[in-house]
Amino acid sequence: MTRRPDPVRRGLLLSAAFLPLAGCGAASRLLTEPAPPRLYTLTPAREFAAGLPRVDWQLLVETPIANTGIDTVRIALGEAPNRLTYYAAASWVDTAPEMIQLLLVESFENSNRIVAVGREATGLRADFILKNDLRDFQAEYGGGDPASTAPLAKVRMASRLVRMPRRNIVATETFDAEVRANSPAFADVIAAFDVALGVAMRRIVEWTLRQGAANVAIDPLPERPDRPGA
Repeated sequence: MTRRPDPVRRGLLLSAAFLPLAGCGAASRLLTEPAPPRLYTLTPAREFAAGLPRVDWQLLVETPIANTGIDTVRIALGEAPNRLTYYAAASWVDTAPEMIQLLLVESFENSNRIVAVGREATGLRADFILKNDLRDFQAEYGGGDPASTAPLAKVRMASRLVRMPRRNIVATETFDAEVRANSPAFADVIAAFDVALGVAMRRIVEWTLRQGAANVAIDPLPERPDRPGA
């Protein structure tokens, strides 16, 4: 007489049979899921020209405006004219405009020549606003092979200094910098970005302080209870 298996025992055997398959599926997903991107940031400007004016006005640095190709966390590269692509598995720590805004604020602070500087979110009652258009922020290969060509890190920003509360533009200028990477290695590309952006930010800080000081010398700031030294 054939003995039928106990239903409980049969269920346990079936469950055990499926365990290895479930484990293999989880391992397969871990192997096929892409690794998270490596995150990169750049550094603020720290060295400035001698003789910069020390100013007692307050500055608001707006988030730069940029086109969608560079208004992203992805690190842009130009392998051919009029076309942007992106490095794989690598990103900026924030979108390029937001990262540059923070670095500009830090650069002004590092100058030790301005009484107060901040972003929109700080609620600073500004005497001047610095507006920037980020026109270029990419590594350019000029049609060469990225694997064998050391690219140019290219940065270009158009700046406008706006006097508050009248909101009139008192100065405009365009700043650009290009730095050739030491090699095609990605670490050298990031280093070239750091130098190029540092040059542009240093020039923006120096220009802003001089233009603002010249404007206030002609048209003094109105007295205000919350102004430092008032």
